[in-house]
Amino acid sequence: MRKNIVAGNWKMNKTLQEGVALATELKSIVKNPNCDVIVGTPFIHLATVAELLKGSPIAVAAENCADHASGAYTGEVSAAMVKSTGASYVIIGHSERRAYYGETYAILKEKVQLALANGLRPIFCVGEVKEEREAGRQNEVVKAQLEGSLFGLTAEEFAKVVIAYEPVWAIGTGLTATPEQAQEMHSHIRGLVAAKYGREIADGCSILYGGSCNAKNAASLFANPDIDGGLIGGASLKAEDFKAIIDAF
Repeated sequence: MRKNIVAGNWKMNKTLQEGVALATELKSIVKNPNCDVIVGTPFIHLATVAELLKGSPIAVAAENCADHASGAYTGEVSAAMVKSTGASYVIIGHSERRAYYGETYAILKEKVQLALANGLRPIFCVGEVKEEREAGRQNEVVKAQLEGSLFGLTAEEFAKVVIAYEPVWAIGTGLTATPEQAQEMHSHIRGLVAAKYGREIADGCSILYGGSCNAKNAASLFANPDIDGGLIGGASLKAEDFKAIIDAF
């Protein structure tokens, strides 16, 4: 039985003090969720927030990790460093990382492998931009992203990966894929996983929706058979808004 998951991605928001305040508020109101709950925080928050949330039903994710294990890479944060903070997940391949920082299939493949080697569960993002959607190329784009970075994993390794589908044209734009569009892509992704790893692995794979999901549309998105939760951006920055999405399960 695959897990339903609601994961927040704070992005480059919140000072350390503000992040601690948000995590403290979440800890006080998220008690017995009907899904797994994760908060993805900036690196400087990780150790403090992980300690604060210890013993709560809320797990912690980093928003990224380096594609090297260690060494002379000033400013980078390794998967081992992330793990040492108490985090258990790491977001890899977010569309903003691909677009702004030139992260390639090969770089992301290395990050996934390092995350897994250090006991972290990757939340791996895939998705098409507006031009690709309008050209009807979304299925092939997502297939190439999976094949380029994930499909070299063993079945045992892949079973530890969470996939997040982000229609890039719907992130921060106010646009949202319709539940039908989202379900169609999630079903496509699950079919690709089944073709590669078999139906059992595919049926156990959690696939999250990550495009302007909020309290108003969460229930209609989550009602679909292949949508197992959400990777939440802006709506994760206010405790009550995030809690409302969690409560959609």
